[in-house]
Amino acid sequence: QVQLVESGGGLVQAGGSLRLSCAASGRTFSTYAMGWFRQGPGKEREFVAAIKRSGITYYAEPVKGRFTISRDNAKNTMYLQMNSLKFEDTAVYHCAADQDRFYKDYRTSDDYALWGQGTQVTVSS
Repeated sequence: QVQLVESGGGLVQAGGSLRLSCAASGRTFSTYAMGWFRQGPGKEREFVAAIKRSGITYYAEPVKGRFTISRDNAKNTMYLQMNSLKFEDTAVYHCAADQDRFYKDYRTSDDYALWGQGTQVTVSS
């Protein structure tokens, strides 16, 4: 069973940058589709970005042009580079994983079976 552990969260001023990491255990990381979701205070969990095993990426509109998702299969790690952070990016960020299926774009929570505990990102205005 693959386990996911996020890191890299913290407190940053608006306009700043952070890079989140999601480390996965197990030897099948390269076969998984991976994603980032976030849940802000008083909000529903929402999709942020996803990356398929092929490297195809998807982004939510609010983060396009500011966030970049990537993966390093040799290190069993996925990343989320977040630039030009805004106050509204404040949330707990979770990574998620599931076996890649070609017909899915992995933009919804139901597409994923495995979840990390989350890492807090706080952006001060």
